[in-house]
Amino acid sequence: GHIPADFNGVVDGCAVAAIGYGFPQEADMKKRFVAVFLSLAAVTACKPESPAALPDPVALTRDVSGYFCGMIVADHSGPKAQIHKQTGESPLWFPSVRDAIAYTMMPGEARDIVAIYVTDMTGYRDWQNPPQHWILAKNAFFVIDSDMTSGMGVGETVPFATHDAANDYVGVHHGRVVSFGEIPQGYVLGGDDEPEVKP
Repeated sequence: GHIPADFNGVVDGCAVAAIGYGFPQEADMKKRFVAVFLSLAAVTACKPESPAALPDPVALTRDVSGYFCGMIVADHSGPKAQIHKQTGESPLWFPSVRDAIAYTMMPGEARDIVAIYVTDMTGYRDWQNPPQHWILAKNAFFVIDSDMTSGMGVGETVPFATHDAANDYVGVHHGRVVSFGEIPQGYVLGGDDEPEVKP
C-alpha cells in the first residue's frame, strides 16, 4: 500500500493534500522529489507556532495599587494576584486572589490574559505577610469556603502549589479544594461579596 494520489488528510491539525504520492513506476525521480518536497513544505507550514514564553512574575512593591480598589496591595493580608496581559504592560494587581478570579469572569473585562500568578500559601506562617512565592493560577489548587478572609475582608480562594498542601490547610481552616477551572462563579461573584470597584 501506497497513499492514493487524490488523498486529502489531516496532519498535526492541518489539511494536507498528498498529491504526488502513488506515482506510477515509470515516473521520473524529479517528479517524485517535487511531490515529496511540496508535501513536506505543506506539513511544515501547518505546524503550530511554539507558544510564546510566559512573562515572569513581578515582585510586589509598595507602589502598586489594586485594580478594583485602587488601594496599596501590600497593605492587605492574605494571598495576592497579578494578571499579565498580551500588551506586555505592567501587570494588573489584586489584593486578593478572589478579585483576580472575578476579573476573569466579569463581562467586558479584557480577555487578552497571558498569565495569572498567585501567591503560593504552602507552609505560610503569617497571613498578614504571605511569602512572595508566585505560581501560575492554572496549575494551583485552591481552598474555598475556609474560615480565612481575603485582604478585602471576604471569603478567599487560597492558592497552593500542591493538592497535599491545600488539604493540610483544609484540616486547619476547613473549606474544600478545587482547581482553577472548578472555582464556582457564584462563590467569586455572588451575594454581597462582590469585589469592590473603584468609581
